[in-house]
Amino acid sequence: MDGFQIRIRQSLQLRLSASLSIAIMVVAISAGIFSFVSAYEEAIELQDEQLRQMAAMIARQDAPLRFAKSPKQVPDRDAEFRVAVQLLTQSAAAGPLLTGELPGLASDLPEGIQTVETQGVSWRLFVQTLDADSRIAVGQKIAVRDEVARDGALRTLMPFFVLFPVLLLLVADLIRKMFQPLKTLADDLDMRSEDDLREITATGLPSEIRPFVVAINRLLSRIAQSSLVQRRFVADAAHELRSPLTALSLQAERMAAAEMSLEAASRLATLRQGIHRNRNLLDQLLTLARAQHLPLPLEASEAVSIQLVFRQVLEDLMPLAESKGIDLGVTGEMDATVGASEVDLYALVKNLVDNAIRYTPQSGRIDLSAEASDGTVTLTIADTGPGIPEEERERVFDPFYRVLGNSETGSGLGLSIVKAIASRIGAIVHMSYSDEKKKTGLRVRVVLLATVLRPLPVFG
Repeated sequence: MDGFQIRIRQSLQLRLSASLSIAIMVVAISAGIFSFVSAYEEAIELQDEQLRQMAAMIARQDAPLRFAKSPKQVPDRDAEFRVAVQLLTQSAAAGPLLTGELPGLASDLPEGIQTVETQGVSWRLFVQTLDADSRIAVGQKIAVRDEVARDGALRTLMPFFVLFPVLLLLVADLIRKMFQPLKTLADDLDMRSEDDLREITATGLPSEIRPFVVAINRLLSRIAQSSLVQRRFVADAAHELRSPLTALSLQAERMAAAEMSLEAASRLATLRQGIHRNRNLLDQLLTLARAQHLPLPLEASEAVSIQLVFRQVLEDLMPLAESKGIDLGVTGEMDATVGASEVDLYALVKNLVDNAIRYTPQSGRIDLSAEASDGTVTLTIADTGPGIPEEERERVFDPFYRVLGNSETGSGLGLSIVKAIASRIGAIVHMSYSDEKKKTGLRVRVVLLATVLRPLPVFG
């Protein structure tokens, strides 16, 4: 019960439904009570009027009144609902009219409608004078009258009993439909990537929600502007730092040609390695800034060969793989062209392969392949390294994030670049273990839209 109350307090839809349901219930109960009382009183008045009409009918008869010798001589289908007629006279010879159900009535009863109790039974009577010596009392048991009036009044409540749950269901459905635009808006925002900062369209939304949408659009605009300033700063800083690093690298090369002690040569080698790592970091920062800064392409402007991109990446990274004794190559004979920028696709594959080389141990293996099905092309880069745990696979795409317990040098930007480029070209990236049983190795699949498929001979 406490959980339900918390849900009501936290949900505007449930609060509105509960409030309307309570209001409808109060109105329905009030209307039902009013209808019951009105119908009951109207039934009582109708029964009183029936007593008046019967007395008037008897009074208009020209023939003298005839008395029944015994109640058994009068046919009667339901004794409980019959109306009793009693002659009120001072003459001892006068007997009851018809049934004689009202013995012992006083002859001096007042004229009109009244309630009388005789022999422990309450009666509703209408007394009328016939002539100077005769009066009649037309009556009916109050218990019977009340039962008839109550049954009739209860029948008037049947529409309330039927319509009340129907009305509650209808109100709940209407409220759900009224809140549907909010749910649609939330689903649209939830399905967007963090780089999609387009404005939300307010078309078809209720006027009460539009100010909320306008505020969100203003916030998205400010976030986009702030993100743009940040990316420009990173790109400008990386660009400005390249010149002094290039100068330092040239000076280091010149110093390496000069004669120096072994200790100085060792320190110089360490310096040159640091300069090289910093240049790689700046190159990756520039690549990431470019991938994030450029607008999303509306349609593919190039048709890039997958095998051509594989060949370019292998030419650039094969020396790094050979230095670790890693078997790097392409498997499969299928080539395909995809709608993407060649620069983007090259950067995506290169960063995936470079990441695989860094984390694959000595004498390991890295396979590149392409598969096509149902109008899509899947690029696969599989290695024999330690792999990435499932709980880490979302975070490894964050800039500068690196899996703990890894001694390999790196900036943590490679997979961030992959994610940014995949978002630009409309690709989907999946990660899994190369060996699911042993939970080792990393297999990265990149799914793109294909344009042309053709078999080609395998190279390298």
